[in-house]
Amino acid sequence: MGRRKKIVQECETLMDKPENIRNIAIAAHVDHGKTTLTDNLLAGAGMISDETAGEQLAMDTEEDEQERGITIDAANVSMTHEYEGTNHLINLIDTPGHVDFGGDVTRAMRAVDGALVVVDAVEGAMPQTETVLRQALREGVKPTLFINKVDRLISELQEGPEEMQERLLGVIREVNDLIRAMTEEMDDIDEDWTVGVEEGTVGFGSALYKWGVSMPSMQRTGMDFGDIMDLERADNRQELHERTPLSNVVLDMVCEHFPNPVDAQPRRIPRIWRGDADSEVAESMQLVDEDGEVVLMVTDIGIDPHAGEIAAGRVFSGTIEKGQELYVSGTAGTNRVQSVGIYMGGEREEVDRVPAGNIAAVTGLRDAIAGSTVSSVEMTPFESIEHISEPVITKSIEAKSMDDLPKLIETLRQVSKEDPTISIEINEDTGEHLISGQGELHLEVQTQRIERNQGIPVTTGEPIVVFREAPQEASREVEGISPNRHNRFYITIQPLTEELIETLKRGEATMDMPELERREALQDAGLDKDTSQDVEHIHGSNIIVDDTKGIQHLNETMELVLEGMEEALNDGPLAAEPVEGCLIQLHDARLHEDAIHRGPAQVIPATRQAIHNALIDAEVRLLEPIQEVRIDVPNEYMGSASGEIQGRRGRVDDMYQEGDLMVVEGIAPVEEMIGFSSDIRSATEGRASWNTENAGFQVMADNLQRETIMQIRERKGMKQELPQTVDYF
Repeated sequence: MGRRKKIVQECETLMDKPENIRNIAIAAHVDHGKTTLTDNLLAGAGMISDETAGEQLAMDTEEDEQERGITIDAANVSMTHEYEGTNHLINLIDTPGHVDFGGDVTRAMRAVDGALVVVDAVEGAMPQTETVLRQALREGVKPTLFINKVDRLISELQEGPEEMQERLLGVIREVNDLIRAMTEEMDDIDEDWTVGVEEGTVGFGSALYKWGVSMPSMQRTGMDFGDIMDLERADNRQELHERTPLSNVVLDMVCEHFPNPVDAQPRRIPRIWRGDADSEVAESMQLVDEDGEVVLMVTDIGIDPHAGEIAAGRVFSGTIEKGQELYVSGTAGTNRVQSVGIYMGGEREEVDRVPAGNIAAVTGLRDAIAGSTVSSVEMTPFESIEHISEPVITKSIEAKSMDDLPKLIETLRQVSKEDPTISIEINEDTGEHLISGQGELHLEVQTQRIERNQGIPVTTGEPIVVFREAPQEASREVEGISPNRHNRFYITIQPLTEELIETLKRGEATMDMPELERREALQDAGLDKDTSQDVEHIHGSNIIVDDTKGIQHLNETMELVLEGMEEALNDGPLAAEPVEGCLIQLHDARLHEDAIHRGPAQVIPATRQAIHNALIDAEVRLLEPIQEVRIDVPNEYMGSASGEIQGRRGRVDDMYQEGDLMVVEGIAPVEEMIGFSSDIRSATEGRASWNTENAGFQVMADNLQRETIMQIRERKGMKQELPQTVDYF
């Protein structure tokens, strides 16, 4: 029997023992060594050869991932590991580290109970380390820490034992500060989730040279840091690997310190599902009952050239089998399961069934998208997966040949199904389609894949930056009048605080929540009590409040009022860009007695006009997306590196020495960062490494407002004059 077949059989045997299952993700900043570490674990489990581990990058299965040397898609693998005489099934997801693919990390965290956070010993905790930790903790996923590239401290930086210890403890402190800050407000986590060497929740090592240690492994093997430094300096890394193999240290830590589904699900279900806590489905999910109703949360959609769409996700209850008819949240009818399998890296191995507590790969769920709830009975779906950042850059994409147009439209729809952080706007009339994503690389990868995998030659336009519009002060009361002049609406707009905007963007207050919970969340973020009780609707990061008292016919007209307001907020008055951060109060309304005279053609234009006029009165401004930039560069190129940020309307906030490199930190507008990678390479003769992190939106400088607005209006084919009331530019 082949080794692979044997592993699949072992996995099948263990699937029914949820207390021996560990569902984990490996997460880190880009280039800190996640995929190399995963190679070691696969080799330890006997799935790839020991010699090629660390160079094979087995989980980077796509051609472009191997070419670029970065992980783009989260990849799943199931393996087994014996710990203290018991065999364990480990379902692992290797996630991307590059900020543009952060959506994959967020979705992976929904499927797992533990996150192994990898940090580079030399660079320490970086911006993306903080982001992945936040993503894990927000989903109720327990972290442990592996400090990678310790070999560099010994051989490159020639650090002595004291220096090295101080540096490693510094990394642990940084990570614990982040964990503490994020778990303080979490009522459902009653234990201390910080990591520590003594507890065995921190490992050290080198994924490239395949050795690792932790406090328990040192006690077991009798090796200490002195032995490691001697062997590393003597270039005797093979002996190091043989005496203390990385895979054993990490997989032991996973089995010992990560919760199994039986421990994790009772805590996680209330955090990610807001259905009836006393229902049978709730009980079945909390107990990880394989005989209960089927509940699968889809976290990833992939395409197999032979099998078609594959939905991967966590089975929280019941057992998935071929031939079942399952409901997909938000769609009508049922989908029939064609096959069920588990992942072995790039390959999917079919099995007969996958019970609760496991990660499954299912075909036949044609209506599912990443984030769908799939179940054998109709039920309240899981909370939507909140992605931390929103698309900031857009490109137009067109098929070179008109014959390929239908295929391109189909492919774009597929792309948005697979990756919810990509937004697609399809204009069937003009044949021009807009694809928006997290950054230049995100869009470049997607368009390259459309050409390579689907064989559709496409042309893409220049990158266009996504802007927002927002009020800067409170407006006076503004009147909106319907075209027949029989209906009038009186509204005011004022800006929301940063804290409220963040709460709305993170999905911590939504209209899907029970009213009491929503009111509490809004009050905690600073909205006053009376206003929070009258919230009628939340649209994006805008709150609409009904302050009216006893107005006849308003109830039956409210749906149209909200429709008009949403339209106005989707296309702001300056450049038809989305509006954010408004508190809209409807104070009064005069409505015609006769329903015919207060239909959609009257009410929608009236409320739309009222919102736009109130925004102009509230001095609405254009906001532009900004990025945090960090550049690591040798001393002599520091001036050139900081010049690259300042020359892009950016601001340098900090410069400091780290090891033998200078670190330059600052912020710059996304629009100015297009083409940054080639410029920084030439400015520093290729000696700089850098990363960017989306940092939200900020008001654009007043002297650039009018010119930018006019450029956007021209691009969108709008009139070239602004509304007359915009007189503050």
